[in-house]
Amino acid sequence: MVILYTVLKIALMIAFTLNMGAILTWADRRQSAMIQDRVGPNRAVIKIGKFELRLAGLLHPLADGIKFVFKEDFRPPRADKLLFGIAPILAVASVLIVLAVIPFGDTLCLEGLTKAGIPVEECARNAEKGVFPLALTVAPMGIGLLFVFAISGQGIIAAAMAGASSDNKFSLMSALRAGSQMVSYEVTLGMSLIGAIMLYGTVRFDEMVRWQSENAWGIFVQPFAFVLFFVAAVAETKRVPFDLPEAESELVSGYFTEYSGMKFAMFYLGEYMEVVTSSMLIVTIFLGGWALPFLHRDGIHVTLGDVDLIKQLGGMLQGGMPDNETVKAMATTGVAPLMHWGVVLIGVLGFFGKVLITCFLQTFVRWSLPRFRYDQLMRLCWKVLLPASLANIMLTGVGYLALKSLGPSVEPTLKVLSDLAQWLVALIVPFIVIRGVIGFAKNKRREVWKVGSSSAFADRPGGTTVGPMQA
Repeated sequence: MVILYTVLKIALMIAFTLNMGAILTWADRRQSAMIQDRVGPNRAVIKIGKFELRLAGLLHPLADGIKFVFKEDFRPPRADKLLFGIAPILAVASVLIVLAVIPFGDTLCLEGLTKAGIPVEECARNAEKGVFPLALTVAPMGIGLLFVFAISGQGIIAAAMAGASSDNKFSLMSALRAGSQMVSYEVTLGMSLIGAIMLYGTVRFDEMVRWQSENAWGIFVQPFAFVLFFVAAVAETKRVPFDLPEAESELVSGYFTEYSGMKFAMFYLGEYMEVVTSSMLIVTIFLGGWALPFLHRDGIHVTLGDVDLIKQLGGMLQGGMPDNETVKAMATTGVAPLMHWGVVLIGVLGFFGKVLITCFLQTFVRWSLPRFRYDQLMRLCWKVLLPASLANIMLTGVGYLALKSLGPSVEPTLKVLSDLAQWLVALIVPFIVIRGVIGFAKNKRREVWKVGSSSAFADRPGGTTVGPMQA
C-alpha cells in the first residue's frame, strides 16, 4: 500500500506540472494578446462537418506537441554527442525531482480513523493500532528546503552543458550568461529565506505550512522576503525581464539554439515547468501551502482573538473538538472520517488553486516589463537584492528578539493580528479571483484610434480596402 500511495502521489504531481507547463504556453500567448490588445491563439481547430472546435486556443499546445514529435532531431556535426543529449534530460529532471519534497496537502490518517480532526502527532503515535499516517508529499524529508537548493542547482549544469557542447559561439555565450545569472540569483534566493526560517524554526515544508496555519501566512510576517524571493525566482526561471541567456535579438535562442524536435521541447517545456515549481515553493513558504483561512483539521473556526464566531453549524462545521459521545455517534455513521477526508481534500484543492494564481502572476510580469541589460541584471542582484536580503535578516532577528522579550503579554495582540490577516485573505482573494474571471470572459469593446496624418489622409478619399484577415 505504501508503494501504491507513493506512485499515486508521484503521478499526481508530475501530471499537474506537465499539464500546467503546456497550459502556460497557451496562457503566455493569451495573456500577451490581452495586454497588447490583439487576437491571441485561435487558429488551431478541429472540424467535424460544419462544427468547429477551437476551445479558446487550447488546441495550440496539443498542436505544438504533435509538431515537436515529428520534427527532425538535428545535431551539429561537431557537437559533443554525449553532452548534447544529456543536457535536455538534466534540464527537465532537475525540475521534476524538486517536486518530491513539496507537500500538496495535510497528513491523512487512514485505516482505523475514528474521529475528526485527529492531530498529526496522535496519528503517528497510534500507527501500531491500525492508524496509518499518509503524508501528502512524495518524499517527506527533514531537509526539504536544502534538498530543493541542492537539486535546483543542477539546472545550471544543464544550461552550461547545452551551450558548451553545441559547437556554436552564441550558445556558448548564452551558457556563460545563464551560469553567472543562476549562480548569482541562487545566492539571493537562499538569503531571502533566512528570515522565514528564523520564524518557522524549521526547513521542513510541512512544518512551515502548519506554522502558517496556526499563526499567519508568510507573506504577512515576511513581506519583504516575499518580494525578494519572487524577483529572484523569476530570474532563476530565466524569463522576461531576466531572459538574458535567451535574448533572441542578441543570441538567437540562447544555449538551445542548435536543438530541435523533442530535445528543444524538453528545454521549452522545462522552462514553463520551472514556473510551476517556483510557484509551488512561493505558495508553500509564503502563501500558506494547503492552509486556508479558518479551516483546521477539526473543522472551521472563525475566530477573532479568543472569540469563536461559529459555535456549532452541524456536524461538518463543528466549533470545537466533539466530546466522546459525539465521536462514537459520528464514527458509527462514517461522518467523522468523511469530515477528515473533506478537510484534507479542500486543502489540496486550495494548494493547487494558489499555484494557478501565482503562475498567472508570473505570466502577467512576463508581458509587462522590458528586458534588463546584462550589467543591470547583475547589478540588481549583487547591489540591491543581496544587501536587501541581509537587511531583512537583521530586521527579522531584531523584531523576533523584541517580541520574545515582551513575554506572554503580547500573545493576545499577535493572535488578533493573525486572525485579521486571515480575514483579509478570506475577503480579498475571492474578490480578486472572481474579478479576474469576469474580466477574462467579458468581451472588450474596441475603439478605432487614428494615429498620425496618414490615417486621416486615407480617410478623405473614402478609406482603405479592408482585407479578409482584418475583417
